[in-house]
Amino acid sequence: MFIGRKQELQFLEDRYASKGGQLVVLYGRRRVGKTETLHEFCKDKPHVFYSCREVSDKLQLRSFSSKMLQEKIPAAKYISEFDDWEAAIGAVSELPYGKRKKLLIIDEFPYMCKFNSSVPSVLQNLWDERLKDENIMIVLCGSAMSFIEKELLAEKNPLYGRATGIFKMEPMGFYDATQFFPKYSARDKIIAYSILGGIPHYLRQFDSDLSLEENIKRNILTKGCALYSEVEFLLRQELRETILYNSIIESIALGATKLNDISKKSLIDDTSKTSVYLKNLIELSIVKREFSVDDGIKEVGNRNRGLYRLTDNFFRFWYAFVFTNYSDLESGDVDGVFEHVVKPSLHEFASLSFEDVCREFIQEKQKSGLLPFRYKRMGRWWGKTTVRRGDDTEVQETEMDLLAISADKDKYLVGECKFKGKPFTYGDFLDTMVKLSSQKEKAEFYYYLFSESGFVEKLSDEARKNHNIHLVNLDDIVKLK
Repeated sequence: MFIGRKQELQFLEDRYASKGGQLVVLYGRRRVGKTETLHEFCKDKPHVFYSCREVSDKLQLRSFSSKMLQEKIPAAKYISEFDDWEAAIGAVSELPYGKRKKLLIIDEFPYMCKFNSSVPSVLQNLWDERLKDENIMIVLCGSAMSFIEKELLAEKNPLYGRATGIFKMEPMGFYDATQFFPKYSARDKIIAYSILGGIPHYLRQFDSDLSLEENIKRNILTKGCALYSEVEFLLRQELRETILYNSIIESIALGATKLNDISKKSLIDDTSKTSVYLKNLIELSIVKREFSVDDGIKEVGNRNRGLYRLTDNFFRFWYAFVFTNYSDLESGDVDGVFEHVVKPSLHEFASLSFEDVCREFIQEKQKSGLLPFRYKRMGRWWGKTTVRRGDDTEVQETEMDLLAISADKDKYLVGECKFKGKPFTYGDFLDTMVKLSSQKEKAEFYYYLFSESGFVEKLSDEARKNHNIHLVNLDDIVKLK
């Protein structure tokens, strides 16, 4: 069963329905589900789907020629292979699809260019001279994001300005990911998402007929299973100095978020060198640099500002629990590692991803027009806030799990996320109320309180009286109530 990707499929369908030639670029990190999405898009349409391989240019051309000639185009009567890429790609015009759009998918297009750098120029010339005016659609797909962005689409490169549609595929959000676990409780769905994130290949490894514990043991911690060596495999494909990258990713997975702290924990003396490694990891969508939601251009441009976090939940889990216990797992001590390392820390580990889930809940509410106002910016917030205690004021360093701000900055939505085994207390709420109190004279505040374990009665009573306070439990989150 194909799950999710409604936005991507709608984008492709819209391009397919558009008049004239369509040159579409679909790209994203490995395992994100590009190929499966393209197959789903193509299944009811006549098409050629060619998957490039990492082979010589001559073999690539022969393989592509064979795929095109199988479609019984006129040239198939006279030749068994095209002489060059211009003739091979140009043959898309001859596909015998009648009045329907002639659809060509080239998956992993960067492999086609790797051993023949002239292919993008050949495609550009074909496009400019005739293909752009024909009833065709060519989709170029790739996982080498740096190549797509810098070598294919950037200014002064052959295909710059030619693409009629460009879509970068991101990992699935929480609500699509949970469809892989239909039998799990709301709590287990959140924990499973905190482990696997939104990568379909990872999500498919878990069987919702099995418990979370059994899935973690069988499908992550056991040597030889699909996810045991997945991270190492991906890093070796994309990067060279894997030892240093391992140290950097591990330090972030274990809680280092600032540049200096990451350098120290990774034992790298030069922070500028660490910055280069982090930049490469950001380009691969493994790491992100996060800023407080109200930071401006000046703060974003400061090299020492911002916090570094892993964008991929599975990378975070793997480095926190597999990489640090590799020797024990290699010897087959799966039960011991789970019982003494994973199990005691899993709930706390999931709490960070719970914040992401709560932010996605707010995003979905905005899409449905169900928030008290429309926010312009939303994310985590940290900084200094003035706290009033009687006649005295005190400046404190504080942070918020979620802050959404209206365009005029006259409305604030404050979110507090508690993934703990005890109810959200009235004291917790008072602590939340104190934050950004200096803004309350000129802005209206709304509070969304998220809790794994419910709320104390006093807080429930307060929410019934004050419509600016919204209490959200796990079932509310999962069912989007």
